[in-house]
Amino acid sequence: MFGPRIAPKPLAPALLGLAALLGACQSTTTQEAVLDEYTLELEPGQLGLVPLPLDTPWPDFSIGWPIREHMADAVDASLAYLSKPSSKNYFPYGPIDHDRMVRSLERFRELLVESPSSEVFLDALRDEFEVWVARGRSNTGDVLFTGYGTPIYQGSRTRTAEFRYPLYKLPEDLVKGDGGEILGRRTASGDVVPYYTHRELVDGNHLDGQELVWLADAFDAYTAQVQGSAMIDLQDGTRLEVGYAGKNGYDYRSIGQILIDEGKIRKSELSLARLRRYFRENPSEIERVLPMNPSFVFFQETPGGPYGCLGQPVTEMRSVATDKDVFPRAGLMFVEVRLPDFDALGGMVQRPERFFAFDQDRGGAIRSAGRCDIWMGLGEDAMERAGHVLSRGRMYYLFLKD
Repeated sequence: MFGPRIAPKPLAPALLGLAALLGACQSTTTQEAVLDEYTLELEPGQLGLVPLPLDTPWPDFSIGWPIREHMADAVDASLAYLSKPSSKNYFPYGPIDHDRMVRSLERFRELLVESPSSEVFLDALRDEFEVWVARGRSNTGDVLFTGYGTPIYQGSRTRTAEFRYPLYKLPEDLVKGDGGEILGRRTASGDVVPYYTHRELVDGNHLDGQELVWLADAFDAYTAQVQGSAMIDLQDGTRLEVGYAGKNGYDYRSIGQILIDEGKIRKSELSLARLRRYFRENPSEIERVLPMNPSFVFFQETPGGPYGCLGQPVTEMRSVATDKDVFPRAGLMFVEVRLPDFDALGGMVQRPERFFAFDQDRGGAIRSAGRCDIWMGLGEDAMERAGHVLSRGRMYYLFLKD
């Protein structure tokens, strides 16, 4: 089922910007076809994981032990989620029941704290845990990794001459299902119909009075929607934390791809910075292009965040987003991938990384067994690094032996 394990390689060396925002576009048709392969969805009920074949070597988990900073916080976030009765609704995951998931995380935390060396740590993992691997692209184990982060912007609670672009609260007429899925809009007669598209929301002024906070730049407001969270430094010196509250139920359409298709920018130059420059040079395009993406995200105040979909704070380089229909919530993971970092001159280089992580979030564009989104952190540097993440890799899950 799985090919030989090799060092993960980045899909492209060029600056890509935020992969979700740009639509993960590459410079050749072949690369676009490769990306399409990672989006193939599994059959209903099919798991995104399979047990690691007996003849396949284990990953080098000992590498993760010396770089275990903030690991306990991330484990505790998963355990806090699993302590909620509602978390049991998502188990069993195949043969992994709720109790086994909890015990797996509790034992892993004990080993992190008590192991005197990576050798002792690794021996305990081999003795007590079994390893599963993501099916990845077409059952090859090959996973496409992207990155996301939380931006920091200047803003205001009220509209001013400087701050004119709002983030909106969740509308009262938006209807969600028991699992949080968007069902649509409840009409005055009580019927539920599809919610307004981005264009309909803008043209019909349907969100008047729902403003949560105002930003100085329309593209910043849009980027916040794509990221799903933001920190807003207000004019009174306080900081407002906002996070995802829901969306209008439509799939995301890449504005970067729209501009490429229209010949407004070249595919080879696509980046977050290039998009920002395009809209600053062509401000009237904001109102035309952004609503061509029908998806629209709503926000809520989230003090103590940013939060993932489990309702727990995410941890830099330890929390990831996957398709929660095929991967287990709160699960303990091990990731092998190349990730960007700053070199001595401030440039960006790709380095091989291996680390433990936890499945604590989901993304609207993450809908297959071959996709994973890593939360890179908070602020400008994290956003810059997130914009350079587009690499093939592997991801494994660890469970206590039954």
